Amino acid sequence: MEDKIKYEMEFPIHASPSLLYQYISTPSGLSEWYADNVNSRGELFTFIWEGSEEQAKLVSKKSDERVKFRWAEEEGTPYYFEIRIQVDDITKDVSIMITDFAEDGDEVEEGKMLWENMISDLKQVLGSV
Repeated sequence: MEDKIKYEMEFPIHASPSLLYQYISTPSGLSEWYADNVNSRGELFTFIWEGSEEQAKLVSKKSDERVKFRWAEEEGTPYYFEIRIQVDDITKDVSIMITDFAEDGDEVEEGKMLWENMISDLKQVLGSV
C-alpha cells in the first residue's frame, strides 16, 4: 500500500464553537451535513450514503474543539480524518480545519471538492452561508 498524501483545508464559518461541535461530534449532527445517516455505538460510527455504509472509529475528541476519526479499513495505519474548530485569538473568527489523506494528487483534488461541498452543506444547515 503506497503512502497517502496528507492535506489540510480551512473554512471560515459563522457559528459558535459549541454549536459547531454538536454538528461534528454527534450522529444526529453529522447526518445533517456529512452523510445521509449516521449511527454510533460507543466509539464506532457508521456513516451511510445512498445505500453504502462505512464504519469509522472515533479516535479522539476534545469538547468544542475537535474530533478525529479513522476508517475501519485503515485500522492500524497512521491515516485519519480530523475536523477541528479554530478560533482566532484576536478577531474571534471561527474556522473549520479539515485534515484528511488521499492516495494521489487526483484523489486529493477529489477529496478537497468533496469537503468543500460538505462544508457548504454544513453552512446551509447552520444558516451561515
